[in-house]
Amino acid sequence: MTLSERLSPHVFDASQENFDRLVLGNSARGLVLAHFWSPRAGPCLVLMPRLVQLATEFGGRFLLVMVNTDDLGQLARKLGVTSVPTVKFFLGGEVVHTIHGAEPDSTFRGALARYLASEQDRARMDALAPHQAGDTEAAIARLARIAVDAPEDLAVAADLAKLLTLAGRPDEALALLAALPRAARATPGIAPLLVHLELIRAAGDDSDGAPGTPEADTPDRRLTLAARALFEDETETALGHLLELARRAPEFRDDIGRRAMLALFGMLGPEHALTRRFRPRLAELNS
Repeated sequence: MTLSERLSPHVFDASQENFDRLVLGNSARGLVLAHFWSPRAGPCLVLMPRLVQLATEFGGRFLLVMVNTDDLGQLARKLGVTSVPTVKFFLGGEVVHTIHGAEPDSTFRGALARYLASEQDRARMDALAPHQAGDTEAAIARLARIAVDAPEDLAVAADLAKLLTLAGRPDEALALLAALPRAARATPGIAPLLVHLELIRAAGDDSDGAPGTPEADTPDRRLTLAARALFEDETETALGHLLELARRAPEFRDDIGRRAMLALFGMLGPEHALTRRFRPRLAELNS
């Protein structure tokens, strides 16, 4: 057993005899990363244990093959490797991605996320490409087609709502998310976005009622005041309005006061002073 195989059952050392089997053959069944390295290059020795850790963490979702260029220089040159470390991603017998140098783990995780993604995930990422190139409307059209074919994919719904909002169409985004089943609206990927859109709508409310009068102190008006405070970076004031809304009208818009407060707690973090002050007060409403 080689040193690499002892480090992880998903890591192998390449030789002239086994390269085609280990890399090209296995890439017909899944992702293979070939790490071209040299024991004389310090960055290679820095990168190697990080790649081994990733291979272990992903538990066999990809194979890692170490290619020592001191021994297999001709093979490395044939594959276009001119410097080390170089990591080539193989799928279907072809190189689909290359990373040069000892890049941070986030770079490798990003590439792995793409090439280990499901077909549906890849379709969603491809649909977002026009937005990244500056054509948000084209990305919206692509995502909308995917949403019709896969209405259960909440990642598509979330991405579509975000792009609609960026395109100045928040009402459409809100309608999209509000139409989801109740359980879907409560998921971590949807709930904060839904609250954000509801607050955008409330902040645009042109109600002229004075907040100090009984006629004006309605749930709609209270939500408008909270939203406006939030968008003016007056978070404490916003939380105060939302707490009062949760106290007085828990039935209003599916308990928007409570939902908005929980979303803000998530944004602020558990140790923030406002979270620590308002979370117990919100919890008291159930006691």
